[in-house]
Amino acid sequence: MTIERIDPETRYSEAVIVNGLMFCSGMVPEVESADAREQTRDVLAQIERLLTRVGSDKSKLVDATIYLASLDDYAAMNEVWDAWLAPGCAPARATVEAKLASPDWKVEIKVVAAV
Repeated sequence: MTIERIDPETRYSEAVIVNGLMFCSGMVPEVESADAREQTRDVLAQIERLLTRVGSDKSKLVDATIYLASLDDYAAMNEVWDAWLAPGCAPARATVEAKLASPDWKVEIKVVAAV
């Protein structure tokens, strides 16, 4: 079995590929001052770039975990998420409310995709 670590750091790797699956770290917004919609767009764009980098795409998502600082942003996040997904390719998904590491973050998303 081969394990490939993408951009490893001391504490985490941006992603890990093993057995044909890519597991990404929790992706957080680069624009912290934005609203939930814009932060979701930001995070999904980062995920899409990572998927492309490892030879995958959003049609190959198999699992997603979405962390929201407030479930008040659930509808706004879903509006962006639904528009972003490849038609007919929705992954298994969980969405939870959680205290995120930065008080400015409204969303953090972690995905698993086939490569």
